[in-house]
Amino acid sequence: MFLKRCAGIVACMIWLSMPAFGEAISLLGSSSLGVARSALIQTRAEVEASNGPRRAASLFAGLSGAGMFAPLPDPVVKTAVVMVAPSVFSGSGIERLRNLIGQAESRKHGYDAVQHGAKIRPAKRPTELTIDEIYAWIKDTPGQPHAIGRYQFIPPTLRRLVKTLGVPPQARFSPALQDRLADVLLAEAGLHKIKTGKIARHKFMNNLAMIWAGLPNSSGQSHYHGYAGNKASMSWAKFDAEMAQIFPS
Repeated sequence: MFLKRCAGIVACMIWLSMPAFGEAISLLGSSSLGVARSALIQTRAEVEASNGPRRAASLFAGLSGAGMFAPLPDPVVKTAVVMVAPSVFSGSGIERLRNLIGQAESRKHGYDAVQHGAKIRPAKRPTELTIDEIYAWIKDTPGQPHAIGRYQFIPPTLRRLVKTLGVPPQARFSPALQDRLADVLLAEAGLHKIKTGKIARHKFMNNLAMIWAGLPNSSGQSHYHGYAGNKASMSWAKFDAEMAQIFPS
């Protein structure tokens, strides 16, 4: 049993570090799950050494200056350790979950979406840009929102996820890469826990709403309702009905 468990952990670490980018990385981060954000895995000593407030890993938290969203008020992930088997991210249910988030965040343009408040848009479609080109666009257009792609990654979150997965700057912001970046957020929200029955569906839904402002929480409103005009783009009833189909237990 011990050997099987070890093998599962090794498989998870390999999956998170290898696809398409050719270079394995360490998943051991050196910062807390605070404003600076961390890798998927931290040591206990690093967690205990953190003195800052712990906040959830959110697309909408930690923007400085011209950010659209205020820091996240409640934590999604209360522990710094997130270990998920590769198989958790596969299957039609996960694809439906990604599609549901896409409906809430980028219904019209999908993987090529750019936040509508961005007056200066990238020179090319997002899926044609490299990570470096996205960073250059962000740097060259201060004072405007920069949420980009199907999952509307904002700059701090994009940089954190790219670093976590060891994505090279020359990598194209392809649909496949966007899905992999979003999968890290799904893991942090408790994907493995809901699939193994450790958290209830509504808890997972509220966690997702703390990451994506277009999703409602159990109040029926966006977790960011009132911040820069944000509101949920679907009802709680629709969200719950869709999630019940994906996670029926």
